[in-house]
Amino acid sequence: MRYFFVCCLWFVVASAFSQPQTDDVGLLIMAHGGSEEWNSAIEEAAFPLRTKFPVSIAFGMANPETLQKAVDELVSQRVKSIAVVRLFVSGESFIDETRYAFGLSSVPPEGHFMHQPRILDLTVPTAISIGGLLDDHSLSGVLVDRASNLSSDPGWESVLIVGHGPGDDDENERWLSKMNILADSVRESANFHIVKVSTLREDWTGKREVVEKELRHFVEMEAAEGRNVIIIPFRLHGFGPYSDVFDGLAYQADSLGFLPDKRVTHWIEQQYRQTKALLISTKPSDQ
Repeated sequence: MRYFFVCCLWFVVASAFSQPQTDDVGLLIMAHGGSEEWNSAIEEAAFPLRTKFPVSIAFGMANPETLQKAVDELVSQRVKSIAVVRLFVSGESFIDETRYAFGLSSVPPEGHFMHQPRILDLTVPTAISIGGLLDDHSLSGVLVDRASNLSSDPGWESVLIVGHGPGDDDENERWLSKMNILADSVRESANFHIVKVSTLREDWTGKREVVEKELRHFVEMEAAEGRNVIIIPFRLHGFGPYSDVFDGLAYQADSLGFLPDKRVTHWIEQQYRQTKALLISTKPSDQ
């Protein structure tokens, strides 16, 4: 009897996730990609959405090969159009490559790329999302949770929120401005000594070294004053290179980025519905 019950339960669960989708607009999630653990975190965030509409994921920083495979996967499910959600911290990340790939710009992006930009083979209309996690104030709640879970005496604690950061100076200032807006919720949540935001600019030699020195000095000075430093990674998942950056220093961290958190799943769905609305608004009227 127990075996029969387990088999029936498995059948019900499997059937729920294998039912044909009624929505004919597919969701293509673009994500940076990384280790198996990193990719699995994205898969888990997207999993609840697979019961609502067709979903495919393209890892690889606007890699035309993974994008084409993701498009083909959705087309094989007979979608009539595709909403592309760019799951990046900044909405500026890979925007030129993405627009070109989906035929929304005829001008090839400039610069040096890991993957040679090219226009995809598209048989259905597509639209792409514009914003990033930086633009959604609701995600400040994730930062508040990360800080509060590590805090025990806010008056003797300082919070350091560190992001990847871009190479362009003007773009980096936009990152910092938006990060500070989200960090305001952390400042309001408890009486921390200070809540500091920074970008490591980790892929740009010369700029990174300057920031590393400044951040290590900050942690050292806070410790000298008797304050504990809580470090929160402003990343989609994981702690990035920060263990090496702050090696030998005293601080607290749980190494969690924005994932895992259901608010990221909600953000993806919100971006999908907004991008889907663009497809509907640009659909030719029936004659």
